[in-house]
Amino acid sequence: MSYQNFHLLYVASPMQSAEFYSKLLDLTPVEQSPGFALFALPSGLMLGMWLKTAVVPVVATTQPFAGTELDFAVATPHDVDSWHDKARQLGVDVLQAPTTLDFGYSLTLADVDGHRLRVFCPAMN
Repeated sequence: MSYQNFHLLYVASPMQSAEFYSKLLDLTPVEQSPGFALFALPSGLMLGMWLKTAVVPVVATTQPFAGTELDFAVATPHDVDSWHDKARQLGVDVLQAPTTLDFGYSLTLADVDGHRLRVFCPAMN
């Protein structure tokens, strides 16, 4: 049996989120409406943005932040730095500038709903 992998983010505005991710990822949504947007990432992952007030069953959103982290592994530390440069040019909220952590060289950003986006180059052991 084969499964296609999806990751859905509950967002305030799928249209605004789609615009954010289009610029950051240099991709165009494969599906887009006022209630939902979907991207096909090169890895095969399908990344969706669902209007949080339309999610069924209803989601209790009592957290002060979105509460999820989406990670992108890249090949080199230079790639992490390139993401950082692009994020700054686009005015993306940088939560943590590139730094070396136990698992590798890492950058942490926030999308328009506060979801964390981590770009990292895994440490070579």
